[in-house]
Amino acid sequence: MIKLGIAGVCGKMGRRIFELASHDKDFEVALALERKGIPQIGKELGKIKISSSPDGVFLIDVFVDFTTPEASEVNLDYVARYKKALVLGTTGLTDAQLKKVQDIAAIVPVVFSPNMSIGVNVLFTMLPEIVKRLGPDYNIEIVEAHHKAKKDAPSGTAKKFGQILADVTKREIPIHAVRLGDIVGDHTIIFCGNSERIEIKHQAHSRDLFALGALKAAKWVMGKPQGLYSMQDVLKNV
Repeated sequence: MIKLGIAGVCGKMGRRIFELASHDKDFEVALALERKGIPQIGKELGKIKISSSPDGVFLIDVFVDFTTPEASEVNLDYVARYKKALVLGTTGLTDAQLKKVQDIAAIVPVVFSPNMSIGVNVLFTMLPEIVKRLGPDYNIEIVEAHHKAKKDAPSGTAKKFGQILADVTKREIPIHAVRLGDIVGDHTIIFCGNSERIEIKHQAHSRDLFALGALKAAKWVMGKPQGLYSMQDVLKNV
């Protein structure tokens, strides 16, 4: 059984990861972590109490973090100190924070992805071939939409799509961000040219999509050697 630690357990993503992991026989949630000062600290959540101490990382096998760049930066230090595997889904990291993730991956195994859904990661793999087959005559733009509380814009997923497309086309890909209501996550890649338009769209209907992907990554990364892995690595044998 994998002893799991969950950061931001009172947030929308953290709470859903906790709920799904609690019903999975492969996991025991051993750390439910939240930031200091919130009223839930010390209260019961399932069989454990919500804690504000990252030192609890020493109790676990795998740590799952979908929080904020600032919180994740602190959590990285504890993951490295106690040499625990990490599944990191936090977006909006600065260049310095991304460098820190790379440094930590030299010490422990890290699965890091801007999007943990299977469908999005299949698109990450397929896009280069689509672009090559369409050729240079198509203009490409990306439109992404998320809920109004999402802080980073464009999303990490849209940036990853843009990076993949830019690497193939050798040109910058415009990205348009929308923040409205309670949209979980929509990404549309538009190819336009030669009197036709192709749209590739991915819609997330619930956060379970990302939570289940994170738990799949947690099972996969258990026992792996140190290194920086992506969801493509997790899904290679799926």
